[in-house]
Amino acid sequence: MPKETRLVYSTETGRIKSEKETEQPPAGDGIVRIRREVSGRKGKGVTTIAGLEMADADLKKLAKSLKQLCGTGGSIKNGIIEIQGDHREKIRERLERQGHTVKLAGG
Repeated sequence: MPKETRLVYSTETGRIKSEKETEQPPAGDGIVRIRREVSGRKGKGVTTIAGLEMADADLKKLAKSLKQLCGTGGSIKNGIIEIQGDHREKIRERLERQGHTVKLAGG
């Protein structure tokens, strides 16, 4: 029985992706996780909000409204909103009013 070969690289087109690699990554579980993080931040705590499946423009609008709610600064990194300080309860209440399923994660 001849062994099946699979093309993985072509000098004309570069790497050939398999069918598995071209599929979309699985969507999140629909739960927004809010956690407080201090590691790697010189002891300064931030509240991170992950699991929001939104377009970048909508994510920026939400981040702006959450920063205004908390009266502090923040940023967006890799689809995760970071708000300076520990504001988990305020953010949880706001997101639940907007219809998100929210879990408080971590310390």
